[in-house]
Amino acid sequence: MSKRRITQETFDAVVRENMEEFEMDPDEALREAVEQFESQGVDLSCIVQVVPMGSSDDSQEEQTHEVLQALESLRVGKDTAALPDVTADIKCFTEQCSLGFARRYLAAQKGAYPIILSYCKKNMEEQDSALAALSALAALTDGQPDLLDEEGRQFLLDVLQKYQVDSLVTCAAICVVRHCCIKHEQNRQDLVKGGVLPLLTGAITRHSGSAELVKEASSALRVMTFDDDIRVTFGHAHEHAKSIVLEHSGLKILIEAAKAHLSNTSVLSELCATLSRLAVRNEFCQDICDLGGLKFVMTLLADSYESPELVRQVLSAIRAIAGNDDVKDAVVNAGGVDLIVIAMNRHTSNPA
Repeated sequence: MSKRRITQETFDAVVRENMEEFEMDPDEALREAVEQFESQGVDLSCIVQVVPMGSSDDSQEEQTHEVLQALESLRVGKDTAALPDVTADIKCFTEQCSLGFARRYLAAQKGAYPIILSYCKKNMEEQDSALAALSALAALTDGQPDLLDEEGRQFLLDVLQKYQVDSLVTCAAICVVRHCCIKHEQNRQDLVKGGVLPLLTGAITRHSGSAELVKEASSALRVMTFDDDIRVTFGHAHEHAKSIVLEHSGLKILIEAAKAHLSNTSVLSELCATLSRLAVRNEFCQDICDLGGLKFVMTLLADSYESPELVRQVLSAIRAIAGNDDVKDAVVNAGGVDLIVIAMNRHTSNPA
């Protein structure tokens, strides 16, 4: 049975009532409101469970949440102020959205997306301003891919094209792309049709020394191969994986990128996870082997027993590549079975 839902205004009104009518202190009033609604089977996952803030001379009705205060300042300055004039507000907005889904959901419900997108487009020519605005857009769209519209998709493609040599702006834009493609098949298809795949693979090649960008771009490529949108009967996950491999040399690019970050387990884990998603055809598995990918992941497994997450992703990659019978033989001949057993014994308490 689906849970009941309430609005943020309803929740805040109950907290305010607890403070005014029952003379509870703010923490007690908040705690009482949460317990009351949860006992009634209300879903509070999209509710900001914080006492609204305001200046000392604000009435209770005028007090609101910090994310909305920042949003209102941005709304007021949208048509007049340049980004440097609202830097504090946009940073505050970004920080608030990063604190949890409920805050960014509330911001979206109050019209944050078109406001933030307008700042992004308005400040596209200046690197620092573009980075700040994109960071706000990335924070807002996390878990809310439905916010992205045609205007936003074209803006992201334009930014990735314009700032190809700037790793920071590129990374921020790719983060927005990734957020907007998780559990959203239409966004994936539209961005792929718009040419996002060569921009992602090109970013990895161009900025192979940037661990953060390589990880972000690799993750975005992997998301393009997901089939996680329950609203769509059939997705293009397989077609996207084929395109990444055949048209954009994805396997070679990822394997070469991994060799540049041998000491970074986080990047290596992401690259192995993406390789696993691309091994969708028999010949792709063989290509990974021929490009030195199998030898690389086997060496990685032997050298990385102490990192459970990396071991898990390496084993996942080996499993995917071994979909090819010839690669199965190569794994066995390279001592892979022994390495896998050792890894299992080393992490017997880790169910993953």
